[in-house]
Amino acid sequence: MKLERYILTALLMLCLTGAFAQVSLHNLRCEMLQDPLGIDVIQPKLSWEINSAQRDVKQTAYQILVASSVDKLTENDADVWNSGKVKSTASVYNQYAGPALKSKSKYYWKVKVSTNKEETDWSGVASWSMGLLNYKDWEGRWIGFDRFFPWDNQAEGRLSARYFRKEFSTNKTVASATAYIMGMGLYELYIDGKKIGDQVLAPAPTDYTKNIKYNALDITARLKQGRHAIGVILGNGRFFAMRQAKAYKVKTFGFPKLLLQVVIKYTDGSTASIKTDDTWKGTADGPILANNEYDGEVYDARKEFKGWSESGFDENKWLKAEYVQEPGGTYQAQMSEAMKVMKNIAPVAITKRPNGKYIIDFGQNFAGWVKFKVKGTKGTSVSLRFAESLEPNGELFRTNLRDAKATDTYILKGEGTETWAPRFTYQGFRYVELSGYPGIPQKGDFTGCLVYDDMKTVGTFESSNSLINQIFKNSWWGIASNYKGMPVDCPQRNERQPWLGDRTVGAYGESFLFDNTALYKKWLDDIRYAQKEDGAIPDVAPAFWRYYSDNVTWPATLLFVADMLYKQTGDISVLHKNYPAVKKWMTYMKDRYMNSEGIMTKDSYGDWCAPPVTAEDGKGVNADQKHPSALIATAYYYQLSIMMAHYSTVTGNGGDSAGYAALASELKKAFNRKFYNAQGYYGDNKLTDNLLPVYFGMVEEQHKEKVVKQICYIIEEKNNGHLSTGVQGTNFLMRTLTDNGRSDLAYRIASQKTYPSWGYMIENGATTIWELWNGNTAAPKMNSQNHVMMLGDLLIWYYENLAGIKASAPGFKEIVMKPEMIKGLDAVNAEYNSVHGLIKSSWTKSATDFKWNITIPANTMARISIPAKSAGQVKEGGRKATDVKGLKFIQMEHDRAVFEMGSGEYSFAAEL
Repeated sequence: MKLERYILTALLMLCLTGAFAQVSLHNLRCEMLQDPLGIDVIQPKLSWEINSAQRDVKQTAYQILVASSVDKLTENDADVWNSGKVKSTASVYNQYAGPALKSKSKYYWKVKVSTNKEETDWSGVASWSMGLLNYKDWEGRWIGFDRFFPWDNQAEGRLSARYFRKEFSTNKTVASATAYIMGMGLYELYIDGKKIGDQVLAPAPTDYTKNIKYNALDITARLKQGRHAIGVILGNGRFFAMRQAKAYKVKTFGFPKLLLQVVIKYTDGSTASIKTDDTWKGTADGPILANNEYDGEVYDARKEFKGWSESGFDENKWLKAEYVQEPGGTYQAQMSEAMKVMKNIAPVAITKRPNGKYIIDFGQNFAGWVKFKVKGTKGTSVSLRFAESLEPNGELFRTNLRDAKATDTYILKGEGTETWAPRFTYQGFRYVELSGYPGIPQKGDFTGCLVYDDMKTVGTFESSNSLINQIFKNSWWGIASNYKGMPVDCPQRNERQPWLGDRTVGAYGESFLFDNTALYKKWLDDIRYAQKEDGAIPDVAPAFWRYYSDNVTWPATLLFVADMLYKQTGDISVLHKNYPAVKKWMTYMKDRYMNSEGIMTKDSYGDWCAPPVTAEDGKGVNADQKHPSALIATAYYYQLSIMMAHYSTVTGNGGDSAGYAALASELKKAFNRKFYNAQGYYGDNKLTDNLLPVYFGMVEEQHKEKVVKQICYIIEEKNNGHLSTGVQGTNFLMRTLTDNGRSDLAYRIASQKTYPSWGYMIENGATTIWELWNGNTAAPKMNSQNHVMMLGDLLIWYYENLAGIKASAPGFKEIVMKPEMIKGLDAVNAEYNSVHGLIKSSWTKSATDFKWNITIPANTMARISIPAKSAGQVKEGGRKATDVKGLKFIQMEHDRAVFEMGSGEYSFAAEL
């Protein structure tokens, strides 16, 4: 095989982390993008991506080598595992099957692939490192100060940061050094005065009584022979809760604490360990006077300790570190991406107000913080107050923040130009009120820092409709803003909670924009950890708020998201892992809330946040109103039963399948008896009441046409082309219409600029997605301007229906491409990086022709539907498609010519 024809990318799928090493055979070099450190997956999954300019490339076999060193990574000397040649088409999630992996050990691997064309050469070298696999591997003890200090604000839950330090020596040449750290609730680690890593707000939040995430950081380059110092700053995070007045509702875990272990390996083969114990020194009397996620950070630069994390610092006034009780949860490596500053945003305007303060406008609603430069006299206090929008008089609108103070304060030390950004807080904002700033602020002195999990943007989308494009951009910013080690509902007010119902279907759409797999696998763990012994699943997980309302729709997220992950990635382990928890919860709900008529009676929220008839009708009205619906609960429970009947077989629990199928059958009969009206609608004839049974397949075939007509009548006639759905209906709105031949009506809804619509939000200044359709008129108690729950299935529709990029087999091993031809939409250009590689769909149409450029990744195949009067009118690369080798004409389906094809780049044209 010619090397330039194949590029092999080796990926380490550690329960779907985004960590991987990329190798290129084209130029015979290995570029290490990330070396996963400290994993505790004892059988990691290995994946690779095959890129080739040839068409129809399919894997037929592979061979994996794993070794303890690069030198041993040969076919004859791989001392850990040689898979041998394995006949398989699977290039993703191939499980390591060698000897047991050892704590604190590094492993190197490479792969060779056989294809239907030829065999690749060996890939370059990738690697991973194991963490501390056993509880006993942690040699240190938890340290901290389990008490308030006189200057702590107990009433507001704003503690000063805790600082800890330890000096040590390395008297030999260091081969490798890794720091394993659990800093609760948030930490920053320093070696010899330099921060380690670019992660922020670490580690990812969890229910710390259930599990605690540790991070592993490579500090080899920092440890030369000589004297060194470790420094750690601890912030509150979610550990010391932001609000503790309602102990029955809000879960808190105690005062910040630390467990750290540095493992050093010397070139002579010896090892050393630096661990937390009572020889460490600590203080809470430092420059971070207060920190709290809701309220912000107060930093007094006059109290900085110069050289505090360097050797030789005078620590005599510091306290002896105290042993404290461990949090209680199991120790787990953080396999999801760390949060980082992912984008810097420059202000678009700075306006002076009559009161002498300034309003800084960043032009975009986002979540993060402001980094700024300032020069002034010692003791000058600069305050930054955050908001999403302005009052009509130009002042900050902050009523929707509720009691979140959302304020950062910096007190100058008076030593030249000072630069500062907070460490242990973030805010959701577009505007900042600046007060106390010495001199005239300049745009170049301020930088907005967008913070979210370090995941790749994997999808792009552009069309001929500028409004559709802007909604996509707003969605990207809203989704990114609300990734905070878990998917939260909003980033600005005193909530920021991981509500399950916001992501039931939304997570699916998000997956086309972001590589969010590791985040959502971690979140499913959080949900399972929050499940009660009797099976109950909360509405918020981790259960920072104790909301166990026993409804169907919010806990249903556990199965819906697991389903999404399996479909989008092909990793069946996510089903195996979550099936027992779903089964336990399904039984819990059935035993308690299904009545003798077969109806699921328990619901809490109904079609949450359905829009008032007009924006004016909702003016000043609090949207926090629950309208429980047995119809919605029963419909969802039916759909879950159908899914469980299927997944019981897929996961090897086939004995459950018949029971779930029978349950679904009875639910369908009971649902139609109870809720179907002979006039052709369900329930109260609300749009959502009709959408759910149609999408879930609950409507008797002889009635389906009537119900679909009723759906269209409500939208076209009663709503004048608008939606009238809350969260539950919007989850299935666009796909229900499209699946039933009304993609034109779905497009009309998506293109609206008047209330209620996504376009209405944009017309009223939104740069993200609102919580409410009438977010500009509703009472401010609940009108977040940066939410994602109202996206529903819109982004799924963008990719699967407008672009025509849809998985027909898990992980996009097989792809179905059938873009909707809608009057008024003349072009779509979309890309999606699947687990198998890049998929592209770029089409244009006119009154007379259709042109479509497609890219299909290696080791997959696609079935495409091209608008055409006949197969003979379809051309590929200027030739009749039926004459092109590798293109297989299947049949005509109405006005579409259907072809099957393998991987490659294709250019189609057809007359219309």
